[in-house]
This record gives sequence, C-alpha cells and structure tokens, in this order.
Amino acid sequence: MRRLTKKKALTLVKELDAFPKVPESYVESTASGGTVSLIAFTLMAVLAFLEFFVYRDTWMKYEYEVDKDFSSKLRINVDITVAMRCQYIGADVLDLAENMVASDGLKYEPVNFELSPEKRLWHMTLLHIQERLRVEHALQDVLFKAAMKGAPPAEPQSEDSPTTLNACRIHGHLYVNKVAGNFHVTVGKSIPHPRGHAHLAALVSHDTYNFSHRIDHLSFGEVVPGIISPLDGTEKVSAESNHMFQYFITIVPTKLNTYKVSAETHQYSVTERERVINHAAGSHGVSGIFMKYDINSLMVKVTEQHMPLWQFLVRLCGIIGGIFSTTGMLHGVIGFLVDVICCRFQMGIYKHLKEVPLNEKPNSETLIPPENDAQ
Repeated sequence: MRRLTKKKALTLVKELDAFPKVPESYVESTASGGTVSLIAFTLMAVLAFLEFFVYRDTWMKYEYEVDKDFSSKLRINVDITVAMRCQYIGADVLDLAENMVASDGLKYEPVNFELSPEKRLWHMTLLHIQERLRVEHALQDVLFKAAMKGAPPAEPQSEDSPTTLNACRIHGHLYVNKVAGNFHVTVGKSIPHPRGHAHLAALVSHDTYNFSHRIDHLSFGEVVPGIISPLDGTEKVSAESNHMFQYFITIVPTKLNTYKVSAETHQYSVTERERVINHAAGSHGVSGIFMKYDINSLMVKVTEQHMPLWQFLVRLCGIIGGIFSTTGMLHGVIGFLVDVICCRFQMGIYKHLKEVPLNEKPNSETLIPPENDAQ
C-alpha cells in the first residue's frame, strides 16, 4: 500500500513538470541556431556585466522634514581676510534678540592680503569648482559620496614684522543661538553696551578704511568633508574706502548619511549686495562686511542608497530570461520564413520543369515531307 501511494505521488509530480525533456534523437542542431545562440550568450554576458556596475553604483536620496531642534547651538566657522590691520577692525555676532555673542573663539592674525603662488592656484581651483557647481548641480552628489577633504596649502612663515603686514586674517568659530542674526566685520573693536551694540571707531581715520576681503571659508554647523560652501573662495576688492558688503544667507539644516560620512551640518544659499557709503548722495549706512543669516524651518536629509541584492538578482534573471526567450522566438520566426521562401522557390522550379515538355510539341513540317518532294 505504501509502495502504491509512493508511485502515485511520483506520477503526480511528473505530471506537474513544467520543463519536459526532449529526447536527443528529436533535436536537430543547425549552424544558424548555433550562431544565434552565440550572439545571445554574448549579449547576456555584456548586459550582465553592465548590470553589475549599476549594482555597485549608489545614488543620493533627498528627504525633507520640519526641524524641531531649537535648543541646540549653531556653530559658525569663519576664515576671512580683510585688507585692514587687526587693530582697526572687530568682528562679532548680533542675533535677532539684540544679544551680542562673545567672539572669544575668533583669532586675529596679521597677514599680507596678496596670496602666494601656491594659495593663488588653490583659490583659482576653488573658484572653478564653485562655477561648475552652479551649472552642474549633480556634482554635489559626487562630492557627497567622495567626502574629499580639501584644505589650502599652509602659508609659509613670514619674516616681515607685524607693522609691515597690511591685512588681518580673522579665523575661528562661534556658537550662537538658532535664531536669525548678523555676523559682521566693521571698524573698531566691539564693546559691551547695556542698551545696544557699539564699536569703538572714533580713533580710526577714514583714510585707513579698506574693506576689500577674501572669504576662504564660511560654514555653519559641523565641518563635513565633501561640502563646499557657496562663499568659499569669494574675493571682493573695493576702490572706495567707505564700502558696505552685504551677504543675505539662508541656512538649511542638513543630515548627511553616506557610506563614508554621517553628520549633522548646515548648508546655505546666499544673495550678495554691495554699495558705496556716501552720505552726501543719500547712501547711508556703516562701512564693513555684514553677513545676515536666517535659519530655514525645513531640514534636508541626504542619504546614500544602494541597490539591494535581491533586486540585482531579479534584474539579472530578467535580462537572461528575456534575451533567451526573445532570441528563441526570433530564430523560430526567421527559420519559418526561410522554410516558406525555400518551399515556394522549390515549388516554382518543379512547376516550371513539369510544364516545359508539354509546351514543346513536335513540328508537323519536319515529319510530313512536301508533296513536290514526294513526287
């Protein structure tokens, strides 16, 4: 009884076989079939090889959500060179609530405004990258994935005395509240004042004013490799002493999660404006460099994604099965057409040979001699 049940089960399994085997005696191999098979296998190998590169590639996914973090501090990273001596200028931050932030994290270093050949080459390269980023936005994804760490070459130690150096490099970082504010560099050192904000500029002559500047770096939040800020490499040269440079910055909180970097930082966009201060002509204001920033309420999440293995295998099976079935159908159709054409050609030849003896009748004049000749 058990043997009978096992035999029925085996028979049932054989009937469910979706891949019946054809005896070899029924299979005919042809040169055309071998050629088609060779082309199909080559095409499968090429497409599978290209699909493997697609599987290895990654892409950046952008998501947006509301930024709910209001209690943390915002870090401002500054590296700016102003064409004035350090004792004549001061830098600080005034937020929206009229609170002046201590600038203890900033350092003032006397330097020359003119760049060395190595730093000038670095500066030109940075400007070229900034230009390409404005045109090719997808280049930022490449920088995200590469996480390149770029830093300007170190400035050689200057043998000049500080009194002969004509510029001041202000670099360092500040921690401010996550509200709109104004980071500025203007004449005179900032002094604490209970009713507002003031700079001690009375002792500085107007002839020494020169707010030509170069921004080597300006960023917000954690410094992340692969992010080039829009103002990095900016250089402004003014021929007028009383000049106001304004940068209106919109900061966007960003969570970056790639296979090389995982950090919370900030990106920003900027709009520039500048004008000469001339009170007689009605152009009022304070000479200096003003960076007015505002923080966006939306946060961007940038995640590097990779094709899963199961999707790669499904696509690979689709490529192999699709090419195999398609070439088989094409080979069958082409073979059918060739057989039809050959059959019609053979039938035409056979019909022509069959009709030729019937048309060639014997000539009666050659069989019956003329009457004159018979006489």
